[in-house]
Amino acid sequence: MLSKLIGRPILHITFCGILIFISACSSADVLPDNELNNQNSSAPYPFEIIAPSSNSGTPRAVPNDFESLWKAWEILNSEHIDRDTFNTDELQEAAIEGLISSVPDPYISYVDTVSYEIDKEDLSGEFQGIGAHVRMREDGMVQIISPIDGSPAEAAGIKAGDIVLSVNGTPLEGLSLLEAVTLIRGPEGTTVELEIRHLGDLSPVIIPVTRGVIQLESVILRSDSGNEITHVRITQFNSNTPSKLEEILEQEIKLGAKGIILDLRRNPGGYLQQVFEIADFFLEEDLIILVEERYNREKIWKSRPRGISKELPLVVLVDRFSASGSEILMGAFQDHGRATVIGEKSFGKGTVNQYAPLPNGGALYMSIGRWYTPNKRPIEGGLEPDIVISSNDEQQAAADQLDKGYEIINSLIN
Repeated sequence: MLSKLIGRPILHITFCGILIFISACSSADVLPDNELNNQNSSAPYPFEIIAPSSNSGTPRAVPNDFESLWKAWEILNSEHIDRDTFNTDELQEAAIEGLISSVPDPYISYVDTVSYEIDKEDLSGEFQGIGAHVRMREDGMVQIISPIDGSPAEAAGIKAGDIVLSVNGTPLEGLSLLEAVTLIRGPEGTTVELEIRHLGDLSPVIIPVTRGVIQLESVILRSDSGNEITHVRITQFNSNTPSKLEEILEQEIKLGAKGIILDLRRNPGGYLQQVFEIADFFLEEDLIILVEERYNREKIWKSRPRGISKELPLVVLVDRFSASGSEILMGAFQDHGRATVIGEKSFGKGTVNQYAPLPNGGALYMSIGRWYTPNKRPIEGGLEPDIVISSNDEQQAAADQLDKGYEIINSLIN
């Protein structure tokens, strides 16, 4: 930024747009375009619909399996009484949507030109909107994965797990996730009224949210600087997350930090390479993740130790909204005995996803592999923490999880 989702697994209502993260949350992890271009085996067949003349044959570039599709277009193009009213861009997008609708991939989607640009901006760090991660559930309901720390959504009382029923009086039922996001997003200073049903409540409430500029800080120091135990939260994995984390860790270690609490709760994922770089901070030269690709090919990623905090006691906090990249780190740390993981069973997004750019400016978002932890545990379906702490009272659960983290590290350093 992930259930059968419309669009990518997780979107940002930072509005903003879509994260993947490969989240829902989005939500997740994605390979940037430059990595995609180096993986020719995963590129889609470059099929464009080009209006032929009435007597043209099937172009040699079209595979035999798609000859009927081409012929159907050729007949429509040459014979239909209302041919002059056709919008070929819309027809092309509809053809792509129809094609992928039969693909057995819960995360596959066609991303139109505008959405693709939004997606690429999503991890840049600044947006205008309400500031929340959102997904579409299997039942078609739009759900808040989490409000972004310090965002207008958080200030207005939007909570993780909330269902958005309508926007400014317009019901979201029957709309795609992108259509819902388009209604919610808007410029700084404007107000949007969201009809929200909180988890456990039967009656919805109307919550007005004043949109703002969202400075998306992906790494936040939660403890006081100079504490023996450093509590640092990672909200997602964007392009500058490793450098920000490195800066904080080096600073706190110099000031005497003896243990680290890495908070991945409500983290929907992000860029894959940045996840690996963060693993480098904490692991020896160990396996981070194993990926099963097409034709039963396997790829492995190993850490390249950077010597920042490999020896310090480490606790990792997760919850049911920790997805994708968060689960990669969680699984690697567990399998290598590097950290104690506390919280709830993770989200369970076990596929690696990437954008495949198309000639029309849009892209396919699709699964190209399945994640397994170093001990070959599947991530799909979720990973269990070492210590389960959960409650219907989310605030109490979060506090109890953090308290347990401090307790464990204190027992190791004192």
